Amino acid sequence: MKKDLLLVLTIESVVLGVVLGFVIRPFNPSNDTISLIGFPGEIFMQIVEMMILPLIMSSVISALAQVRARDARRIGIVTIIYYMTTTFLSTFTGIILVSSIHPGDPELIHELGEGTLENTALSTLDTFLDQIRNMFPENIIQATFQQVQTEYMPIKPARVRNSTSMNITTEVLHKQTLTYTNEMNVLGLIVFCSGFGIILSILGDQARLMINFFIVLDAIIMRWISALMWCYPIGILSLVCKNIIDIDNLTETAQALAMYVVTVICGLMIHSLLTLPLLYFLVTKKSPFAFMTGMLQALATAFGTASSGATLPVTFRALEENLKIDRRVTRFVLPLGATITMDGTALYEAVAVIFIAQLHNIKLSLMDLVTISITTTVASIGSGSVPAGLDTIVIVLTTVGLPAKDLSLLLTVDWLLDRIRTSVNVLGDSFGAGIIHHLTRSSLLEADTDELIRQIREDIDILNNPHQDTLPISHHSVQSTIQNTQNSMQAPHIYSKSARASFAPVPNEEERKALLKESIALNKSETHIV
Repeated sequence: MKKDLLLVLTIESVVLGVVLGFVIRPFNPSNDTISLIGFPGEIFMQIVEMMILPLIMSSVISALAQVRARDARRIGIVTIIYYMTTTFLSTFTGIILVSSIHPGDPELIHELGEGTLENTALSTLDTFLDQIRNMFPENIIQATFQQVQTEYMPIKPARVRNSTSMNITTEVLHKQTLTYTNEMNVLGLIVFCSGFGIILSILGDQARLMINFFIVLDAIIMRWISALMWCYPIGILSLVCKNIIDIDNLTETAQALAMYVVTVICGLMIHSLLTLPLLYFLVTKKSPFAFMTGMLQALATAFGTASSGATLPVTFRALEENLKIDRRVTRFVLPLGATITMDGTALYEAVAVIFIAQLHNIKLSLMDLVTISITTTVASIGSGSVPAGLDTIVIVLTTVGLPAKDLSLLLTVDWLLDRIRTSVNVLGDSFGAGIIHHLTRSSLLEADTDELIRQIREDIDILNNPHQDTLPISHHSVQSTIQNTQNSMQAPHIYSKSARASFAPVPNEEERKALLKESIALNKSETHIV
């Protein structure tokens, strides 16, 4: 009942935020009033983003520490293939739709006015190389709050004299430099944590103490987030309401860009309701719509926050508790997906680029469309788990030689499209987790026969179910307990490595003797404890 109530409150907060926003708009509230309306949402986002760093680190390390190295390699390869495939399919869908509907009319330029953005010297190659650099940060502490970004700084202009005339032209030159921007390098942290977790898995019992540390840290963060789940509806209501109040010239812009908005939304709907479910059904032979039903709360949260990272804790809970996806899959696939894959963003970028070309009546060749599809796919990789900006679209526009200044005209409708494409991003990541779990289920079940992995999973169950005092004990467990207790009585100075790191309390001498007598009595009577 609590889960259903939280789902209802989350959906109602989105609807109520939209209604309140449109009700308050006609009163033209002051800037102070708007700030106060959005203040709970601002604090809510800061609290959630505060949790992202420890959540990602503990989740990835604790998950991969329970996976054999060959299974981790397989999960990683399948994950990358899935994300690249879905991103390209979403881009292709957007290009087909915008070319068919043709929402860009050159007359709209007169209605919307001139844009203000400038072209950038950055290329798609620069963006791709930046992602490779960020994968391997030189300082892991710095990666928690900064990442590398290429910038072009203007230098002393060169003066060029024409040979045919005495005219002198000035050419502005730019120098490429690497700078650090104040944004968490999630991709670098995931790569570091992946390697860390795999090495822990290889070390096994020798690293049990460190494995327990990250398991407990993950349990603490998830328990904390569970307590904060009831604050999500308040934060979402505040964010949605403030966004709608802040929009300038809503009616005029909606009329001018109506076909553009319809094109983007149709593309996102086709990708989320046709492409992704069809891919899931072909691989798993299961109903994709039953899967989507279990993801409703995560999708509503994604729409309300417009952030894949802020939705990550809700997505974890939806997949693991509602859909019973193995946590070893979700804890690796979802953080990676929230960072490197942006299906909705790639589709949105492709439509925006071709829409601007249509505004200027520029005919794009087949080669231009192929270039756009590749560059938008690359540019959307690593675009971050925070609300997406316009930087990547500017890079794509510059690559195909289109003016970037008119992109600012689309900002007035971006508040809505950003929320919808974030929901599509989260849905794509979730379907990916379901597909990867299906493909790797047999190898993960085989790994569960390993004694260390079995103990770790039991410890996680104890942490996640603190009210469960006792676990079922089989006859084999009783025999093992008797043997271990007898050995410990004969040689009390010898302890196993796994026992040394166990969460179970260590009994004193009297408790051991009592346990031994009880076990021997049970063994004689051949009583099975269940």
